Amino acid sequence: MDRSFILKNQDGHYWGRSKEWVDGADRSRVALYKHRDEASNTVFELSSKDFGLRADILEMTLNKGKLPKLTISQIALPGLDESEENSEESSEESSEESSEESSEESSEESSEESSEESSEESSEEDGTESSS
Repeated sequence: MDRSFILKNQDGHYWGRSKEWVDGADRSRVALYKHRDEASNTVFELSSKDFGLRADILEMTLNKGKLPKLTISQIALPGLDESEENSEESSEESSEESSEESSEESSEESSEESSEESSEESSEEDGTESSS
């Protein structure tokens, strides 16, 4: 039986072959290291970029060259959070832009209406003053 090493962070995510954290549902996406020092070097590189990272090196016994079933993390992946926030921000920005445009249009209309009303009022006042 072969043994390999994998990386698991404090959120229960595993370091993947695609150089990003994965939840462990698809075991083929999890990065495997034949030697502990390879895994240790990867932890060092990752923690230099993310000083809040707390990663464990887990020794796994492979069954027929495959990882055993992994515990799937219930915490959302970091990449998904950012994409969801970006989509929410972009939808908020577009709604803010449309509300700004509509408020600009309504302010233009109200300024036109008020200028028309003031011109009507001034003509009425002129007419009443001249008759008195």
